[in-house]
Amino acid sequence: MSKPKIVVTRAWPKEVEAELQRHYDVTLNTTDTPMSTAQLQDALRQYDAVCPTVSDKISAEVLGARPLRAKILGNFGVGFNHIDLDAARARGLTVTNTPEVLTDCTADLAMTLLLMAARRAGEGERHVRTRAWTGWRPTHMISTKVTGKTLGLIGMGRIARAAAHRAHHGFGMKIIYFDPFPPPPEAIKDLNATQCGGIEEVLKQADFVSLHCPGGRENYHLINAERLKMMKPEAILINTARGDVVDDQALIAALKQGVIKAAGLDVYEGEPRVNEAYLAMENVVLLPHLGSATRETRIAMGMRVFENLQLFFAGKPVRDKVV
Repeated sequence: MSKPKIVVTRAWPKEVEAELQRHYDVTLNTTDTPMSTAQLQDALRQYDAVCPTVSDKISAEVLGARPLRAKILGNFGVGFNHIDLDAARARGLTVTNTPEVLTDCTADLAMTLLLMAARRAGEGERHVRTRAWTGWRPTHMISTKVTGKTLGLIGMGRIARAAAHRAHHGFGMKIIYFDPFPPPPEAIKDLNATQCGGIEEVLKQADFVSLHCPGGRENYHLINAERLKMMKPEAILINTARGDVVDDQALIAALKQGVIKAAGLDVYEGEPRVNEAYLAMENVVLLPHLGSATRETRIAMGMRVFENLQLFFAGKPVRDKVV
């Protein structure tokens, strides 16, 4: 019996690519260049499985490819707002993602951004590199204390809870949160966390607001000008969720006008494009979507895709079914 044909849309860790090659007839993206709409459509016509990443826009146009050979989209990533799920469902495609395995590293990065933005670490590092530093002095680069402050979480899924654990147990932070689908009490019993009645309540009380909600239509520009004005003037916004959750223009204006103090961003609307205004601002920390970017996590993500493919082609229920 011939092996299922699989295409991997970007370069993956070599360990995962080797495992896929042992079990499937695999086409790898050896140049690691993004595939065009036409190339993605061809992949759906020619392969039994397409393995995209969050940088591939699997739109209704892409999914309209005919004839359709593909049966499964094995997505490399926990987020799936880059895939038109309604169109995938209409074409009878199974869609899987890679939850759980990137929780710790993404939570680590959320705390990295929080600390960097609070303590002006990016600005300070540039200060040293440009030889502008003239020595220690009592009023130089005064920043914001983290220990003992209030962390507000928008969304309380696995990553948010992991970030809360670090903040509460590591920095003695008070945890408040809002999630329309809150976790069971036993999942957060060690955090002494307070559930708020809405997003606005979190924004008004928190010294730091960290976003951990899905992207897509439901949360598009969830953080807008009106909501930014609800935050404390000394508050700091952290986004490791999805770029479209934040209205860029509103955040830029808020940072410039002192509506809030600072921000730490790992994701951007329309990435890899980054709004030019951010690049000139010292009170925003910018990272290139590094949430899951550790060797251990990226291998684990790839192996989770592999596991889902193994189950699917064996005719068994997949572990991480989205559609």
